[in-house]
Amino acid sequence: MATNKIALRSVIALAGVSALALTACTGPSGGGTSTGGSGGTTIAYGTTDKVTALDPAGSYDNGSFMIMNQVFPFLMNSKPGSAEPQPDIAESAEFTSPTQFTVKLKSGLKWANGHVLDSKDVKFSFDRQIKINDPNGPASLLGNIASIAAPDATTVVFTLKQANDQTFAQILSSPAGPIVDDEVFPADKLLSDEDIVKGKAFAGQYVIDSYNKNTLVSFKPYADYKGLLGAPANSGATVKYYTDQSNMKLEIQQGAIDVANRSLSATDIDDLKKDSKLKVHVGPGGEMRYVVFNYDTMPFGAKAQGADPKKAQAVRQAVANLVDRQAIADQVYKGTYLPLFSNVPSGFLGANTSFKDLYGTDGKPDADKAKKALADAGVATPVDLKLEYNPDHYGKSSGDEYAMVKDQLEKSGLFKVDLQSAEWVTYNKASKADAYPVYQLGWFPDFSDPDNYLTPFFPKGGFMNNHYSNPEVDKLIAKQLTEKDKTQREKDIQDVQKLLAQDISTLPLLQGAQVAVSGANVKGVESTLDASFKFRLGSVSK
Repeated sequence: MATNKIALRSVIALAGVSALALTACTGPSGGGTSTGGSGGTTIAYGTTDKVTALDPAGSYDNGSFMIMNQVFPFLMNSKPGSAEPQPDIAESAEFTSPTQFTVKLKSGLKWANGHVLDSKDVKFSFDRQIKINDPNGPASLLGNIASIAAPDATTVVFTLKQANDQTFAQILSSPAGPIVDDEVFPADKLLSDEDIVKGKAFAGQYVIDSYNKNTLVSFKPYADYKGLLGAPANSGATVKYYTDQSNMKLEIQQGAIDVANRSLSATDIDDLKKDSKLKVHVGPGGEMRYVVFNYDTMPFGAKAQGADPKKAQAVRQAVANLVDRQAIADQVYKGTYLPLFSNVPSGFLGANTSFKDLYGTDGKPDADKAKKALADAGVATPVDLKLEYNPDHYGKSSGDEYAMVKDQLEKSGLFKVDLQSAEWVTYNKASKADAYPVYQLGWFPDFSDPDNYLTPFFPKGGFMNNHYSNPEVDKLIAKQLTEKDKTQREKDIQDVQKLLAQDISTLPLLQGAQVAVSGANVKGVESTLDASFKFRLGSVSK
């Protein structure tokens, strides 16, 4: 086990390194060309992830973004094996002044439905994201945009509120970045999956050939794609969705699918390593698992019975003092996850151990410190705590993970935990509608930069909508975003994590790697498990 943990630490550390160190790993699609063209065979991919919505303005989750990555065009993207953003359907993209980012599109772009793809679509796409501002969408990533101009058919100028945005090129390749057809999508509301497929509003490596939501999606290569990734290395692909990861494990063993990804249990992965017909691939990890506290509805929250901010904070501090991350990592995840002690994971610029410094004792739980926090605030014990988790989107092991959290809290005698679960489609909406006082979330990063663990989460309540607000935190997050001096930016990131650990808007638990299992004859999987955190079907062949 110790060897596995050391290896995983090396994998995790890669997540924050320069993308240049990863470019040697390029696979079939590397360099924008394909060894197989659009020939070869169809690739079958399996997952337990779920699609919330195909409309980029209406979803902000890995399952939905995985499909978007295959079919929508982006201004910026990265080659397999790299996280370095480069022009995709753009010919060039650069800062032409400290607050202006200018993009020149390639000529002759068009959608699969025959519509012209030009600067109007680009401006429309980002204006639309910001206007709709759906609670389930990624509009929070676009908060630095002041205005967008399209002076001609191939030119787009983004004017930013703050100069020298260190992440803007990556944001254009993130879940906020898909370009949509302005002749198909409405400007002020979401479009259904069925209407998107019917409208053939695609211009990525693939188009969707048939669509049965969260059951089976089939793709065929888009012949007129002119982006960075080039033609797929296969003749098409399917994505099959599983409600039970054990069924996915069985089908990868039987060869019914070529790749299984997100999520198999740690026990399953360990077992599949022994199968000579399969390969287990591990990539740089930025995935994070954490607990969210709703500042309105948690015990003593602003809208809860007996509302008292000091008592609410004491409850959060007590939980932070009682969780045993190492036990969860060892017993539930067999070392495929490691304890996480801050909001920015290990391997990224500015990562520290702020939660380890403040809570527990040297990373281990401390019931005495938890008891004192509650007693000092005048909180009667045991505290009734409603805790929610999701069993499908984050993998079946979530049940074991949160059963351990419940046991860790209750064995102290300080909490009585009501543990409940819900399926992802319900869970995702309910968590943002104040239905869960305390609940599980996971984070699969949009791009490889520490800001992606800060800006989406905390300013103005972030995408979680958990009613957390700290002006000093907001100020520091905004400052690091535009700080060009790396040493100063690192200090700002560390300082904001110290404040976040004091407030405990979220409680970081675990950090993991990317893991996929494929048939032994399948190529190109490792090249797409890179620090961009995008799985590209076009890289895979057999």
